[in-house]
Amino acid sequence: MTTYNLLLKEHDLKATFQRIQILTILGELGHVSIESIYTEMSKVHTSISLATIYKNILLMVEKDVLREVPIVGQKSKYEIKKSDHLHLFCTKCFSVTDVALDDKLTKDTKQVADLLSFDIEHRQINLYGICKACN
Repeated sequence: MTTYNLLLKEHDLKATFQRIQILTILGELGHVSIESIYTEMSKVHTSISLATIYKNILLMVEKDVLREVPIVGQKSKYEIKKSDHLHLFCTKCFSVTDVALDDKLTKDTKQVADLLSFDIEHRQINLYGICKACN
């Protein structure tokens, strides 16, 4: 919990109970929709509102604590911000797996961006298919 307190403080956010709980849920479950965060939070804090969850998630995205992970055909999921990486989405079980970007892929995306005079702020590459468990 102390690390979440520090993470919030580093991004000029108060370490409220709601924010710590959201980060704890994301830390345990990985990629989670707002509705799933709400369901998990309701188990601990029965009077929490969905609006409170939305407000805190959007603020933490704005402050660069969380990243939105848009998924084609589904509601976005959220994750605690980490280094740029790939997302492998299984279209059968809907699992999301993180894969670190290797040097070649990082270099290739930078070359494409440079050709188009495009400044990359961050990379979020999503690949869709069938995971090993479902295959």
